Amino acid sequence: MMRRAVIVPALVLGLAAAAQEEALRLPSGLEARFHEVLTDRPEGGGLIYRFRYVAGAFDGGAEQLAALGDDLTWLCESHALPRISNIGPQPGQVVISLADRESVFGVYDPEVTQVFEAFRPEGGACIWEMF
Repeated sequence: MMRRAVIVPALVLGLAAAAQEEALRLPSGLEARFHEVLTDRPEGGGLIYRFRYVAGAFDGGAEQLAALGDDLTWLCESHALPRISNIGPQPGQVVISLADRESVFGVYDPEVTQVFEAFRPEGGACIWEMF
């Protein structure tokens, strides 16, 4: 199955400008910043938006992983959903990723600590979905 990820130019330009100054305080206490948003439409599948965030202090340790579900859900509901409500086609899925540094999407980098979860947007909430 071929997958493609494309940067959404208008959305990225607007979000990137705002993100330069915006620090997002996560429920765990980590501070994250928006990195980029990509769109993906797998063959025969629905639209997916991938919101990527960076938190330099994220190390994937046990304590951080315990709070991770709340952090990713918060990023989805408080940051991603408000931004997709005005951009046209609504996705069937939103993927939230958090990494300790910026990386190129789809390129393995053993130096990057990263986690991600998929959510279904529904009525202003993000419903966790298993991959």
